[in-house]
Amino acid sequence: MPESPRNSVQSWTESMSARDRIRAVAETLREPRSVNWISEQADAAWSTSNKELQDLVDQGQLRRVEAGETTRYQPDYTRLLFEEIRTLIEENTREELRNELAAITEEIEEWQATYDVETWEDLEQSLADGDLASAEVRDRRDVITRWEENLDDRRLIKHALALYSDVEAARDHMRDDSSSRRR
Repeated sequence: MPESPRNSVQSWTESMSARDRIRAVAETLREPRSVNWISEQADAAWSTSNKELQDLVDQGQLRRVEAGETTRYQPDYTRLLFEEIRTLIEENTREELRNELAAITEEIEEWQATYDVETWEDLEQSLADGDLASAEVRDRRDVITRWEENLDDRRLIKHALALYSDVEAARDHMRDDSSSRRR
């Protein structure tokens, strides 16, 4: 039997502290939101939400955006971008990143050939074709979503590869500095 929404809320509030819930909501924001909105989503007191959001701003994880007389919060997208790139570099070798780029390119080329299109936008335009069955429309919508994700991943991987040597050099420099201090 599926869990009732009420039980899900209890599980959320029982399994995470209010501060953790506030952070979880703040990290997934897609647009600037107010303390009230975040507090409601996190099922946390306004004062706790306000304090936690201020701490996240101070730590550079969120940005404060003034919208008229309302203060809203959003993730620092620049910081998130660099964290994603750093994670790619730390968790993958250059060769693994190159292989992933090749796999992405191959998949896009397959879609281009299958649907006789050049871009995901072209494929999106084909959705209006009245001859498509609902299953085919659904399949194409899924491909469009994956295509867009692939393009985002490809962009991140290209950045990671471009910065790979610089990050390795910085790590080596940090290791050299720490080993020279131990002597």
